[in-house]
Amino acid sequence: MAITPARGSTPTPAGAVPEPQTLGFLLLEDFTLISLASAIEPLRMANQLAGRELYRWYVMTMDGAPVRASDGMQVTPDASAHSPLRLDWLVVCGGVAPQRSVTPALLTWLQSRQRQLRRVGSVCTGSWALAQAGLLNGYDASIHWECLAAIQEAYPRTAWSTRLFSIDRDRFTASGGTAPLDMMLNLIGRDHGRELSAAISEMFIYERVRGEEDQQRVPLKHVLGTTQPKLLEIVALMEANIEEPIELDELASYVDVSRRQLERLFQRHLHCSPSRYYLKLRLTRARQLLKQTPLPIIEIASACGFVSTPHFSKCYREYFGTPPREDRGETLKIRRLEPAAIPLAGNDSLMQSSSATVALSHARGEPTYASIALG
Repeated sequence: MAITPARGSTPTPAGAVPEPQTLGFLLLEDFTLISLASAIEPLRMANQLAGRELYRWYVMTMDGAPVRASDGMQVTPDASAHSPLRLDWLVVCGGVAPQRSVTPALLTWLQSRQRQLRRVGSVCTGSWALAQAGLLNGYDASIHWECLAAIQEAYPRTAWSTRLFSIDRDRFTASGGTAPLDMMLNLIGRDHGRELSAAISEMFIYERVRGEEDQQRVPLKHVLGTTQPKLLEIVALMEANIEEPIELDELASYVDVSRRQLERLFQRHLHCSPSRYYLKLRLTRARQLLKQTPLPIIEIASACGFVSTPHFSKCYREYFGTPPREDRGETLKIRRLEPAAIPLAGNDSLMQSSSATVALSHARGEPTYASIALG
């Protein structure tokens, strides 16, 4: 099956084979392995189905030393960030506690390299590093939902969303888990056509390629359907007014229902009172800020609509079973077990072949090799 080159792609002279796009995957400490694999595997399959190297990739760390994933698995990189690689794309791969992985050296390197790249992106919490380097200012971006509240506070010049992934001009960011798979399939589709993207999806037994409109968490309207527009509107008002909660009587009047009707709606469809639901939203936001930012507890309490710290602490303990100060203390005590130093031969020189070349060579005997011809 022949595929027409994607619209906007650079035309290649007849008979010439275009150079593969070269990607660098920069691994931060405690990166999530599933996000890295979800981003790389579609590139491997694109090469295999096309029968040639459309994409080439290198796994990198800042110093070229091995790095541990959040599951404890150690990965040996192909190169250090300072190796003379000519990259077209850079993908920053984050994971647990991204703030700990962002160093001044990393920020300086990102700022110096971004002008040389066609695309800059991230998976999981790697967008924290891009935001801190100023590379997402004025862009739409995604990050794992656990970090959303904190990063919105820290970097308001970026339009953060709950989408699975965001592709905005020359920036691409995925929230984590399997979302990078969908993002890469969309990018491959833009570069080489939907047929190739669909064929990769079929090879991975992936029933539906999700798009940018898909959200990380199932929206309440999908749970309730379209039969409860007033309840959806009330919840949206609650979510938009965390710092200064709206009185329930006022909420009811906004959607033209009585206070009693409001109570019945919540009990019937959400199995709790509106007050309890509103409190849950505020406490959940507080816990995100508590675990992911250095904000004082008194400021977190205020940002989540509590008039005093004692009242906040009482509500927090009743809901989560632990006081906020203890949660903050446990978060601060978490430290990575430093891996033993492992000598790595050849750190100063690049591998003779990229991982993509090796994978493509191994695939030549498979029946799916070169099953799709690109125009």
